[in-house]
Order: sequence, then C-alpha cells, then structure tokens
Amino acid sequence: MSKELDKILISYKQANFEERVIGLRVQVISASRFKTDDERNAQLNEIFSEIVTRKNAAIAEFTEKFDGVKLTPDQFRVDEADLKKAHNEIDKELLASIRQAIANVRKYQEEIFTGSFKHPGIKYTPIKRVGICVPGASTPLPSTVIMCAVPAQVAGVKEIVVVSPPRYKGSIHPVTLAVCCELKINEVYRIGGAQAVAALVYGYEPIRKVDKIVGPGNQWVQMAKKHFFGFIDIDSIAGPSEVLIIANDKANPAWVAADMLSQAEHAPGSAMMFTISQELAEEVLLELKTQVKQLKRSRETIDCLKKFGCIVVFENMNNLIEKANDFAPEHLEIQCGDESREIADKIENAGAIFIGEYSPVAVGDYWAGPSHTLPTGTSAKFFSALSANDFIKSTSIIEYDKKKLAESAEDIVRLAEAEGLDAHAKSIKIRQQD
Repeated sequence: MSKELDKILISYKQANFEERVIGLRVQVISASRFKTDDERNAQLNEIFSEIVTRKNAAIAEFTEKFDGVKLTPDQFRVDEADLKKAHNEIDKELLASIRQAIANVRKYQEEIFTGSFKHPGIKYTPIKRVGICVPGASTPLPSTVIMCAVPAQVAGVKEIVVVSPPRYKGSIHPVTLAVCCELKINEVYRIGGAQAVAALVYGYEPIRKVDKIVGPGNQWVQMAKKHFFGFIDIDSIAGPSEVLIIANDKANPAWVAADMLSQAEHAPGSAMMFTISQELAEEVLLELKTQVKQLKRSRETIDCLKKFGCIVVFENMNNLIEKANDFAPEHLEIQCGDESREIADKIENAGAIFIGEYSPVAVGDYWAGPSHTLPTGTSAKFFSALSANDFIKSTSIIEYDKKKLAESAEDIVRLAEAEGLDAHAKSIKIRQQD
C-alpha cells in the first residue's frame, strides 16, 4: 500500500496535468447519475411501470428484492409506539447532543428565513407536504433528518414524511427513529430506493403523495428524483459526498489528511486537496498512507481515494482558485493561515465554505447550523445549500382599481396588439367603455 496512493498526487509540471485533473472531476460527476445508454435507465422505468400497475404490491416486492426485507403494505409505516420506544431508550448524552444540534440548526434557519418578508405584491406560502429520503447504510444517519426536517419546520411545513430502507434488523435504526420522534415526525416508512421515491410521488395508501422530495441517496434515488422532477420539486441531484481543501504551507498536513479521509470513507466520497506547495502535497500523501491504515473501512477508503481522490499542486494561487471555482465542490475547506479569509472571498462556487484550520466539514455536518444537504458535482454553480427558503413558494399579488387600470390601459393594449393577441387587448378595452 506504500505506493498504492502515489498516483493521486498530480503536479502542474506533468505533461498530462490538465487532462488528469479534468478527468477526475468528470468521474465524480458521473458517479451521481446514469449515463444515457446505461441499461439501468430501462430498469428504473420498469420499476415505475410495475408500481403504477401493481402499486403497493410492487413496492413490497422491490423492497424484498433490493433490501432483503419482506414486508406487507401495512408494515411499511413505523408504529408510533416504536418511535417513542426508540426515543425513550436512546443514550441520554447522545439525546442532549441531538437536541443542541437541532437548536443550532433551527436558530440559523430562522435567522436566514425570508418567508416573513412583507410586500403587497407577493405572498409566501409553505409547501404543504414534504418527503425526506434518509439513507439506510450500515451506520445510522440521524443528522440527515435534522438537516432536512428542521429547515422545513422553520418554513412552516405541516406534513413531513421520512422514508428509509429497512437495513437495521428489518427496520430503521433506532437513533434515526429517536430523532424523528424528537422532531415530532410520526409519519415514517421503512422503504427506500427508487421505489420509495415513486411511493412518495404516486401516493398509494398508506402513503400519501408529497409536493417535494429532499435528501441524499444512491444513484437510484437520485435518478428517481430527477425522473419525477416537475411532478414534484426536489432539492438537487446529489452525487458522492466531496471535499476540496485549499491549503498552503501553513496548514497541518495531518489535519488535512484527516479531513480528506472523512469524506473518502463514505465510499463513494471524493477527497481533493489543492495547493501550490509540493512539500505540503508530499507530507499530506504520507499522512494519508499512515492514517488510512487505522480506519475500520481502510480498504474501501483506499479504493475510494484512488478513484475519486487527488492532491494537486498548482503553479500559482490564481490558477488554483480558478480551478476550484470550476470544480464548484460540495464542501470547500480553506486552511491557509491568515490568508484563509482573503481566499474565501474569491470563491464563487461552493456548497459550503469552511474557513480556517478549526473548521472541518464535520462541524457543518452536525453542528454549526447550515444544512449539510448541499449541491455536489459542480452543481454549486447553480444550486444552493438546502434551507428554510426552499420550503416556501411565492405567489404574485396584483390588484388594480378602475383609475389605475385606466392610466395603463393604452400601453397594455398596445403591447397586446403588438403580439397579435386581440382578445387580450379587448379584455382591457371592454373595461374602458363605461
């Protein structure tokens, strides 16, 4: 393994430098979606077709096929007694931490919420019903519930539904259930994957359809969200979790390596470092080789680093920042000592920016307040971090009286006639005849 990771170190001095850097980014982007000619597109459509035809029977069948758990439709929903049991039995210190994390997120989301803005020409209304996809990996992900549900609650969403595949003893992990209970979410279903997305869209009893679906998931979940976008709203099409660390010779190489590994251990997860220091690059690579051996998921993390990881040495900081903005990463850390804030001001595209050596991604994942549901795979160029503002919709309000319409009538008629829309013009003229 001593040389296994050497190839992730890339330098501007190499002949194929640009090609290798761009190639890595394309690979990360591709990991979030199916290619046009991928046979899984047909399989996805078949899943949806079966669900439309056979409804809950098909959802149960796919749950058994993909998750290995046999359920009847009346077993989809987690009993409220099970939610309360999980809440009562959770470690009290962990519950205290969960409550503080919830408070932190709620405070931040309330401070940035724009839905209370008052103007006679617009009204804001919360989305009525929202579904949250919570991954059901080998470890529980209660933070996903917090980071998706709390912003929705701040926005005033009344109905929040959680779906998660039954990976823990045929159900959902009790820590996730305890968080749902703490947030007073009592509609929780032990289904996942593309079939869960379809269930939320089609709304076959006992599951009623939702208006928006948010939350992470594998390619099947993301492609299902993409498929139904327009019938329902979504947050974004999320790919592998990713971090890009901008570091200079003031950075601690052990800390940089630790932060890279924290994303690579997602397997898949993309971990990248950009620097102008060859010495730092080599030190970080050595730290990666040392620290990865100590991880429980060492082999998977190594493979992930080889596929989605890189340490890139640039000729100068301007080139580095230009490429960082082009990559538009989900998480962007800046560990450049006193220059960190100045560099942060030059970053235009990132899901979240973590400034300084004491701001690792984990602070944002669990604690700081902004949602950790972030755009990935360069989509930070046009998507934003999930927030309370994503759970409201605006409606324009237009109210003219007789005098105001009369003042504008000729101009409106002139514009309508210019477009050849005679009936539009007459709807104005008829009101001027009296």
